[in-house]
Amino acid sequence: MTIKEAGQGKGIEDDPDFYKTLLESTKAIPWKIDWNSLTFTYIGPQIEHLLGWPRASWNSVEDWAERMHPEDRKRVVEFCLEQSRKGADHEADYRALTQQGEYVWIRDVVHVLRDQQGNMEALVGFMFDISERKKVEIERDRLRQELEELSYLDSLTGVANRRMLDQVLEREWMEARRQQQPLSIIMFDIDYFKQYNDSFGHFKGDECLREVAQLLTQSATRARDFAARFGGEEFVLVLPQTDASAAKTVAQRCFDKLKSADIHHPSSPVAHRITLSCGVATSLPAHTDSLEHFLEQADRALYRAKEGSRNCIQVACSDGKCVETDWN
Repeated sequence: MTIKEAGQGKGIEDDPDFYKTLLESTKAIPWKIDWNSLTFTYIGPQIEHLLGWPRASWNSVEDWAERMHPEDRKRVVEFCLEQSRKGADHEADYRALTQQGEYVWIRDVVHVLRDQQGNMEALVGFMFDISERKKVEIERDRLRQELEELSYLDSLTGVANRRMLDQVLEREWMEARRQQQPLSIIMFDIDYFKQYNDSFGHFKGDECLREVAQLLTQSATRARDFAARFGGEEFVLVLPQTDASAAKTVAQRCFDKLKSADIHHPSSPVAHRITLSCGVATSLPAHTDSLEHFLEQADRALYRAKEGSRNCIQVACSDGKCVETDWN
């Protein structure tokens, strides 16, 4: 026996008051927009509790758009209009302005209504308050980004690690080749670092690595200049749009800063302070050149510096030879 047959009057499916009461008792905010005039023909009373704006103030889609965060407005309005014109159901997340001047995250779920001839007649939907969900998502994304950034940092020195260095080198190499701009790389090795550790212990050795890393970072002053720990006591500077002369100037600036820091190293045969051996390479990449060969040039220059007098800069030339600059 149906409810109607049981003497309850007309059936639920024929009772608009029942549906109205049901819609207005939920937390979701129902609404209806006439497609031809783009005006609201209905919006649930819950809107006043959520956003504070009186129901009577929701007249057209312009009121809806104007009460949207400026950063979301263009994206959401264009998307919703495009989907509506296609006659496609859709949903969109955005920040809605409250009457008190704050913003609440809203999810609008939109359905298309058609008349008997199949023409678009209206849009109906629900607004959901998703502020708490968004807070969780934003915090989760922040933590994910933080973890990702940490995975690209050397945990000891705080500069970029080898993983990040490989990605930056690949990107800058491709960009230098595309723009036909010089790319320089400087490889550094701390002279007699094992003896420093033997004299002062690994704790002081770690402090020394951190200090050298910061000095090198400070010497690379432009936004795209990039410092990384290559491994052990080796560091690298990547210098986009930098020719050999400018790269050598940066290397000498690094030596200057390290000399001023005067990190005591009595066991060094070169000086009674921490010093560096340095290899510099510069390339104007052609399509026949390889990044691997470029890195080999810098590595060979560094090797010559370490096998020679140390505490010096070796600049790799295009013919494979090196020019040594002593630094005392």
